[in-house]
Amino acid sequence: MESNKLMTISFETFGDELIYDALPVEVLAILRRSFTDTIGVAAVGSTTPLSKIARRVAPMIFGSGTAGTSRMLMDGTAVSPAGAAMAGAFTIDSIDAHDGTTPSKGHAGSAIFPAMIALAQATDKEIDGKRFAEILALAYEFSYRAGLVQHATCPDYHTSGAWTAVGVAAAGAKLLGGNAEQIRQAAGIGEYHGPRSQMMRCIDHPTMVRDGVGWGAPSGITAAYLALEGFTGAPALTCEGAEGSDFWADLGQAWRLVDHTHYKAYPCCRWSHPAVDAVHDMMRDNALTHEMIKAVEIRTFHYATRLAGHQPQSQDEFAYSIAFPVAAMIVRGQVGVSELSQEALHDPDILRVSRATHLIDDAEMTRISTDKRWAQVSFVLKDGRKIESASRTPRGDADMPLTDREISLKFHSLATPILGAPRADEIEALSSQFDTLGVKDFYHLLNLCTDRTNLGDAL
Repeated sequence: MESNKLMTISFETFGDELIYDALPVEVLAILRRSFTDTIGVAAVGSTTPLSKIARRVAPMIFGSGTAGTSRMLMDGTAVSPAGAAMAGAFTIDSIDAHDGTTPSKGHAGSAIFPAMIALAQATDKEIDGKRFAEILALAYEFSYRAGLVQHATCPDYHTSGAWTAVGVAAAGAKLLGGNAEQIRQAAGIGEYHGPRSQMMRCIDHPTMVRDGVGWGAPSGITAAYLALEGFTGAPALTCEGAEGSDFWADLGQAWRLVDHTHYKAYPCCRWSHPAVDAVHDMMRDNALTHEMIKAVEIRTFHYATRLAGHQPQSQDEFAYSIAFPVAAMIVRGQVGVSELSQEALHDPDILRVSRATHLIDDAEMTRISTDKRWAQVSFVLKDGRKIESASRTPRGDADMPLTDREISLKFHSLATPILGAPRADEIEALSSQFDTLGVKDFYHLLNLCTDRTNLGDAL
């Protein structure tokens, strides 16, 4: 595709004509990293109560049919593509450690990977790594842009399921062999039927509904199949509405997925991460121990103050908390999978610090927390001293990325205890170069991602 043509290209034509050779190296780097990172989260996610419920229900309501058969991530059970997408999205979303996008206020990979893996398994078309990279790039880019439009034009804060349904639908139609008009109709169907669920409800009252991708992914899959059968749904206002046109004007010239994708160092809401990073550095730089801490003050943006979570009782409440992860970092020097356990949730040292943590709704932090999330932390020590951090954003954004080694260590900390070292090593090796794989090796990678796990639970 020539760049001068892309200056005025419609989103559906862009999707139809997108080929692997048009993908910049920066795009491919993000897709490879997200593949590895997301499957690591899926591995540990498969041990959660949330995932187990979703995987029990998927065969009940989404049995395999004439569209083809897929297998659920980390499970192996055969269901329909929509069933595998639902179960996989819930599994990944059950551990809040997957990739995200701050400007679009959510997550794309947790819906895209389970949905596209399910479709690749179900279709009778042969898919190799290059073809899958085209599909992923389209799904991410359309999801991010649809999310930006939705947040700019809708009064309510909807979950990621609302806009990933659009990206999954359009990319799904492309994977199934649809043309430009079918991609357009799929996006419209996906947008209309995507879950317009309220994110702040789950922040204020954390439960297993999480970020909406558990229903956004199968909604997108369903939209793709409907469009290829002639069902209509266009226009998708998040893709071709006048109010959102500015967010699509540079399609093909700039890639939002490169500039906007972040990776998490901790398995909790991104809004807590600048404070967690700050206390990590403060404890190290001042040679502090948790016994020295009397109180903690966190100045941050409004939405983050609603995370609260001084005494989370479940993994879901932990995911949408800020005081408790900050306290865990102060007490244990880490916030990882072990901090999601019931033992950690009842740790008296963590609870003491968490209860002594005060969140301050700061107007300036709210004003600047758009493309990045901001926080500033102060310690009150038992000896009367006060130590303050600078205002900061979290590690993992494009301007402060996690290193390749950090991504690898994170992947193995999540995946190896569940999958065993040989399988985890092979997934990492193949996913980090998935776009170079031929058909046989690519489907071997998908099998590694969907085979049942047998090594027990991490949580």
